[in-house]
Amino acid sequence: MINLLSYLSSVPWWGYLILILVLVFLRDILQKKHTIVHNFPVVGHIRYLLESIGPELRQYIVANNREELPFNRRQRTWMYASSKKENHYQGFGTDQDIHESGYIFIKPAMMPLPFDHHADLGKPCPSAKIIGPHRGKPYRPTSLINISAMSYGSLSANAITALNEGAKMFGCYHNTGEGGISPYHKKGADVCFHFGTGYFGVRDREGNFSLEKMVETVNQNPWIRMIEVKLSQGAKPGKGGVLPGSKITKELAEIRGVHVGEDVISPSFHSAFSTVPEMVDFIETIAKATGLPVGIKAAIGKMEMWEELAELMKKTGYGPDFITVDGGEGGTGAAPPSFADHVALPWVYGFSQVYKTFQKYGLTNKVTFIGSGKLGLPDSAIMAFAMGVDLIHVAREAMISIGCIQAQVCHTNRCPTGIATNNKWLEAGLDPALKSVRFANYMKNLTKEIMEITHACGYEHPCQFNMDDIDISMGDNNHTAPLRLAYGYQKDEVERVKS
Repeated sequence: MINLLSYLSSVPWWGYLILILVLVFLRDILQKKHTIVHNFPVVGHIRYLLESIGPELRQYIVANNREELPFNRRQRTWMYASSKKENHYQGFGTDQDIHESGYIFIKPAMMPLPFDHHADLGKPCPSAKIIGPHRGKPYRPTSLINISAMSYGSLSANAITALNEGAKMFGCYHNTGEGGISPYHKKGADVCFHFGTGYFGVRDREGNFSLEKMVETVNQNPWIRMIEVKLSQGAKPGKGGVLPGSKITKELAEIRGVHVGEDVISPSFHSAFSTVPEMVDFIETIAKATGLPVGIKAAIGKMEMWEELAELMKKTGYGPDFITVDGGEGGTGAAPPSFADHVALPWVYGFSQVYKTFQKYGLTNKVTFIGSGKLGLPDSAIMAFAMGVDLIHVAREAMISIGCIQAQVCHTNRCPTGIATNNKWLEAGLDPALKSVRFANYMKNLTKEIMEITHACGYEHPCQFNMDDIDISMGDNNHTAPLRLAYGYQKDEVERVKS
């Protein structure tokens, strides 16, 4: 044994390297699982290495500032700088192709609205509408920009904590996502309780909706200010989901009302209703039992049932207090590429169709419209307000503000920034005390720029924008057209609540 150890200690380092390479070579040529590795032993592994780090290489080296999706480098840089209170200005003019199809042009006024340059333009701008004014507990959001539905389990405890604490600092509300209300949603911000087909947090033992649990949840959590029923989401409309039993910890089981270690299936449809009249009755039942405004969230496709809903609301006076339109571009939820890429309309098309339908029945001032889908940048937000949105939800933008690097591995539990994972080692790198401040800073800067553009266009409040205030490039001979002509309607004037 001593002689063997003495011999091994005398072998140079490159000898061990050669031995390792020989062993890898033999393993590669004997295995049949990977053709490239078998045909090109040892060096074939380089191909898989490059493939695994391809997104990072393209993100930081290959792609230009305006090329990458979902958010390009220029957009992410603005969000990062805004959250860190760094200089997010741009010098030497725009680097965008302002003649490309779909480019947004915001029209400033000849005489901008005077405002105090020393005023705190980053403070929240309240909603122009009260949500559910006829309900027992109507709600007027203190901020036009709020956190979209992202559940605990989808995001880590530290991420949810950072967002909720940041929301409290800034003054916006926090949507729970469909995973139920967790201890991390209870850090002081107003909350929108959201549930989907799984009825997590408000379900009985058989997985059906429980009104008793809904009322109990609202009574125990006075910071819940409104309730959102998810019909579908942009990432995977019409498709349910499976939460593997391996991810169901004791804490998650208690929050969601499920069993530890058992797979949890979210159906693609609601068991509590299956028709528009039944959905309206369901909404009214919850609203009467809780006193809270109740709304719906959906990605948009066929319009027949939306037409039926608007007609029924006009006839009866009942229905959702708010409607959240989610873009078919996808969001934080993981989905098959066929769904994320092709199912449901992009936000601008989906929202315009819904708005026109409710406008036809004279309901646009009876409903609060919420937009969700890459609207967390000043130009996109202004366009959304001009089209008829009253509030905006941000999801991926909120994640970027607390450190997301767009690694696009949210569905693997390997999020490198500790945001979309329940891996305790990765999650430990996210400090809620620091990241909550960064989220609040992002919200302040986003609101500040929205308000500065609003004043530059001669308005006091973003809800005053209309479809003629925005031109978009049509792509043909570099001509532009106002949104009114591009989408075939003019937004109704909003009946604002007096401050």
